[in-house]
Amino acid sequence: MHIGALVLLVGFVVLLLGLHRWQRGRDTLAPGVFVGLLLGVIFGALMQLARNWGNTANEVLPWIEMLGESYVNLLYMLVMPLVLTSILVAVVKVSDTQALGKISVSVLGVLLGTTAIAALIGVFMADLFGLSAAGLVEGSREAARVEVLNERIGRVSDLSIPEIMTSFIPRNIFLDLTGARSTSVISVVIFAVLLGLAALAVRREFPEEGAAIGRFVHVAQVWIMKLVRLVMAFTPYGVMALVAGLIAKSSWADIVNLFGFVVASFCAIGLMFLVHGLLLLVNGVNPLHYFIKVWPVLVFAFSSRSSAATIPLNVETQVDELRNSPAIANFSASFGATIGQNGCAGIYPAMLATMVAVPMGINVWDPMWLGTLLAVVVISSFGIAGVGGGATFAALVVLPAMGLPVTIAALLISVEPLIDMARTALNVNGAMTAGTLTQRWLGDEVPGPEIVEG
Repeated sequence: MHIGALVLLVGFVVLLLGLHRWQRGRDTLAPGVFVGLLLGVIFGALMQLARNWGNTANEVLPWIEMLGESYVNLLYMLVMPLVLTSILVAVVKVSDTQALGKISVSVLGVLLGTTAIAALIGVFMADLFGLSAAGLVEGSREAARVEVLNERIGRVSDLSIPEIMTSFIPRNIFLDLTGARSTSVISVVIFAVLLGLAALAVRREFPEEGAAIGRFVHVAQVWIMKLVRLVMAFTPYGVMALVAGLIAKSSWADIVNLFGFVVASFCAIGLMFLVHGLLLLVNGVNPLHYFIKVWPVLVFAFSSRSSAATIPLNVETQVDELRNSPAIANFSASFGATIGQNGCAGIYPAMLATMVAVPMGINVWDPMWLGTLLAVVVISSFGIAGVGGGATFAALVVLPAMGLPVTIAALLISVEPLIDMARTALNVNGAMTAGTLTQRWLGDEVPGPEIVEG
């Protein structure tokens, strides 16, 4: 390894050790996540400067990415066990199937309703900034991306709404527990609900066996939550590594070339955060207190670009900080990872559709066209993969459904990672907002959080 790269790597390790010493003994992760974010930005900027000295940064980057990706992998490891045990416990403890139905309807209503609002904001911002696909330049990377998208669209465009809905139903639960499909999280939720209902039936018929099932489920939840807390302790270091890697790889020249789209996207995302805050305020929740409690979750979502990987931290924060019922927290976090994502399934495809429609002479404010777009966006938001790249999948569904070409999705590849970070944070906040609003509406019908000591 080059001496300069070795110095950078040693410096990164020293920062990690300093962060560990500073975080040790603190009761909350929030300060550590904030400091990790700042250190990641600073170190990432240093690596950007190191590019001028040769391949120094390129030698260090894989080691930093190894730490960040290892942490994300640990979170993925938690997702399915956490979803399965948490939903199962929620069903067994709530026992009132009518209450579970109300939770599902409320959470889905908020997720889909806010996605429609997000799509409308996306159209407005694209029109306000005068964005158009006509002025985009296609380079070698973009041309290669077009070929990939053309291959993927062949698999996506033939899917009908009934086929998408059918994909939610688990056919092989062991396959879905591996996360092999984009709808695996929803399938595991459905399996856990059915398993919980079966446990309730056993408890009614065979009280002794039912009680044993209840004890087993409780032990499983305590066990998994202990594992969750063990992994969560690494969050400040994972955030530091993820942010440092993202900053080091960012191309500021590409951002400048597509500056209008970047600014419009961030304005749309920021406006949608305000919509979430307004919904909370109208329903008696102080938005400032809410965002203070959830910002560590948003920081991780921003740096990891994965709604699915954020599920464990999402659930823990809803229960411990927002005081949402475990049933509501788990349903909103699980549904929000693949359904009604405000950023990836709402703002992004709506902006692309507007950018393509304008040079084709389509009036984007025509009520029929706009209403059709919003309906297509909401319907297509079912089953969007909760990992980086989910927005592209949403675009591949929405654009062909509106009779528009998909090439534009490839032309924006240069700035995708930067915008996707903010979109993912918005997706996760939408899920937590849905959970918090549902708690306000149904709080008297659902048991409150039971804190598992760990």
